[in-house]
Amino acid sequence: MNKYKQILGAKGEELALRFLRRKGYKIIARNFSSPVGEIDIIARQGREMVFIEVKARSSPDFGWPEEAISREKIKHLFRAAQFYIKRNAHSEEIFRFDVVSIIFGEKPQITLIKDAF
Repeated sequence: MNKYKQILGAKGEELALRFLRRKGYKIIARNFSSPVGEIDIIARQGREMVFIEVKARSSPDFGWPEEAISREKIKHLFRAAQFYIKRNAHSEEIFRFDVVSIIFGEKPQITLIKDAF
């Protein structure tokens, strides 16, 4: 990954964290890494544990950020979530996957997609 994409991704994650906190999410972990994949943000919202993928782009010229989440990426997210759940969750918990999509511009456009997959 080139330096520009890394900077854009880090800036997107910081913006997503602030956005999620304002929406009532309690952040549990950032950049959770497992042998089977990485999860950008793990949070709680009420009784639900939420696994969050953050996608950011400088413009929608080549598609919306969430369109860049491939089936392969979704498989890795599910596996990483299972890895996390086995080690950290209670059996009665409810889980879901959200996406935070960010388009940077004069004013960033942030979209939250709950139950994305």
